Amino acid sequence: MINPATVTKLHEMRLSAMAETFIKQTSSQEYQDLSFEERFGLIVDMEWARRKNNKLLSLIRKAEFRYPQASIEDIEYHADRKLDKGQILRLSTCAYIEEKRNLIIMGASGSGKSYIACAYGMTACRHYYPVKYIRLPDLLDELAVARGEGNFKKIMKQYKKVSLLIIDEWLLTPLKETQAMDLLEIVESRHQNASTIYCSQFAPDGWHEKIGEDTLADAILDRIVHDSYKILIDGAISMRERNGINT
Repeated sequence: MINPATVTKLHEMRLSAMAETFIKQTSSQEYQDLSFEERFGLIVDMEWARRKNNKLLSLIRKAEFRYPQASIEDIEYHADRKLDKGQILRLSTCAYIEEKRNLIIMGASGSGKSYIACAYGMTACRHYYPVKYIRLPDLLDELAVARGEGNFKKIMKQYKKVSLLIIDEWLLTPLKETQAMDLLEIVESRHQNASTIYCSQFAPDGWHEKIGEDTLADAILDRIVHDSYKILIDGAISMRERNGINT
């Protein structure tokens, strides 16, 4: 017989999955032959699974992926893309996050950089790492506003603690000196502390010119390039064209 007070207490303690499983067990004959330990184990397992799933959904929501359905399994290995499948799969273990190393994904517009980056981000979420996806123009705007409102240190702390930061549209256009200084703050705070994925149309050799001021450029590149894995996406046909997307 179900004790309503017990169910109420479980809900008050936010143990809704345990409450649901308890009701199911007491209402069904199929559990009557199980021992107390077996039945209690099933109740705990259900609550644990619910909480893990809720945590995963929360991580994905907070990451704000451009492609929240992206997955490593769905990456297309067309011959002209010249992707190293072995490297792609090795990186999907998230060992680079444990190593606190970076990943640079290079390719022309429409080559699928953002999709692959989001696929790695989704994999990181499934390993329960906090992830954040953002375009560099949006990041620079956010930092500029934070400086003006006196929240710069608070925003920097948020970007420092995320396990994997994905910066898309990396250095598409030249930076102002103030933007380069803000970018150095981000890069420095994460150097050897957390992993970052950089999606760029340009190889690192071309970043120096985009950053501008020599000292800042040297400092930023020194903290990114030397401990990064690199993926180069080739391809005579863009992924937009392959998939019939016109925009």
